[in-house]
Amino acid sequence: MSIQSKSVPIAPQQDCLSLVNLERYPVHNSDSPVLREVIKVARRELAEIGCMRLPGFIRVDAFDLLAKETTALAPHALHGSEKFTPYGSVPDESFPEGHPRRRAHLSTSGNVTRDLIPMETSIQQLYGNPAIMSLAAACLEADEIHQFADPMRGLIINAMDEGNVLGWHFDANEFIVSLMTRRADEGGTFEYSPGIREPGDENFDAVQSVLDGEKKLVTELDLQVGDLQIFKGRYSLHRVNRIESGIRHTVIFGYSREPGFIGSVESTMKVYERVMPEHIAAKNNRHDDGLSD
Repeated sequence: MSIQSKSVPIAPQQDCLSLVNLERYPVHNSDSPVLREVIKVARRELAEIGCMRLPGFIRVDAFDLLAKETTALAPHALHGSEKFTPYGSVPDESFPEGHPRRRAHLSTSGNVTRDLIPMETSIQQLYGNPAIMSLAAACLEADEIHQFADPMRGLIINAMDEGNVLGWHFDANEFIVSLMTRRADEGGTFEYSPGIREPGDENFDAVQSVLDGEKKLVTELDLQVGDLQIFKGRYSLHRVNRIESGIRHTVIFGYSREPGFIGSVESTMKVYERVMPEHIAAKNNRHDDGLSD
């Protein structure tokens, strides 16, 4: 499916960094002491709680443009209504009753994939901007990061309407970078349990405690429009609560530490109900960290 650019409000071509609050986050100047302090704080937060937020990363006068882009594209989102375990699988009855691998949660949010987002949009330009990628890499203490090779998952608009919910889950990639463009009027709170598992250790007991309603292990993050977030979602169980009123749109930038990341055929088909030739060709190009997707 293709989407005509004329159906999406496209800003006049310009440096997308004009949308960024450069006084607060001078990503255009890598030598800026202000930026170095931002990175220092971000690294500490990622190390301690697996999550960092840059409030007001986008200029207030650019909110409307980004909201119009995601709103125009949201009707193309695929909304699922199936239940899956936090590992993206159907319940495995070989595990005992109450075990996380046997407990499924409903997710009804929708996703617009990168191949349906015109390249001329501001969100595409922000995703591919070298200065923003360099900032994310510095916060993650990486020499560099790479855009996903996945033609669908590289850039996602997660669209949640009234009544939608995103159930407890782990991400397939180590981290995500996201940008909120619309915030629900009520509900839609982001909750996560930081660092609840690590490579080689699923920590099922703690995961089960969260699923049972143990709040001590859960942190709420009140994301606002224009906030940029880096989140280590492969290690932190997380969800978005039910949208009680309004609409919630979040743009997810797919980056990885190594080039060539492509989602598996199985998980892509399950989430998006279609695959592309790149997924089939990359069947063996998968990470192996001892954790379930």
